[in-house]
Amino acid sequence: MSNPDSFIEEVTEEVRRDKLFAVFRKYGWIAIVVVLALVGGTAWTEWSKSRAEARAQAFGDALIDALDQGTPLERREALAAIPTDGAQTALLKLIMASDPDEDPAATLAALDAVAADATLPAVYRDLAALRRVLVGGADVPLADRRTALQAIAAPGRPYRTLAEELLAYLLVEEGKTDEAIAAMTTLMQDQEASTALRGRLGQMITALGGTPPAASAG
Repeated sequence: MSNPDSFIEEVTEEVRRDKLFAVFRKYGWIAIVVVLALVGGTAWTEWSKSRAEARAQAFGDALIDALDQGTPLERREALAAIPTDGAQTALLKLIMASDPDEDPAATLAALDAVAADATLPAVYRDLAALRRVLVGGADVPLADRRTALQAIAAPGRPYRTLAEELLAYLLVEEGKTDEAIAAMTTLMQDQEASTALRGRLGQMITALGGTPPAASAG
């Protein structure tokens, strides 16, 4: 290349690119945090993101260590001892509530704690309430399950379609087959319904003797 400055710039760019790729190969996901810090362009941003990454890694390491404990009780005690803040608290409580076969009562209690904690984002509280309905199953009165699901099924809630799916299944449990098919058909045509959800509903409608609606072009 005839222009020495352009040549130097290209070489410099290649060196930078090689170094960046090397960082990604060596450190994996941690490199993403580093890149974001560099783009931020200020020492404060770099320091803040470094602290956040360190807390996230420490939290993840503690979770792994706790889940490696031998018995359900030991795992639960180790999880309870992990220091958390903000969203980590909700995540930890949900993880503690993930072993219903070992301790159903403790699972329901942990889910209740998350669902009732007004300081947590709605997404965590709704997820806990939804999981509680699933874990409790027929041991929880149908009316109580319906009340919990109706709250989650309100417009704008993050798990609205899943809650509506479970509400339709409650109609099946009550023997209200026609109403259940109608509810599932409506939900299949909901723009927010996922492909997997539509698939489940279509299979259920067919099993109940109904005819699923034709797939829309969208």
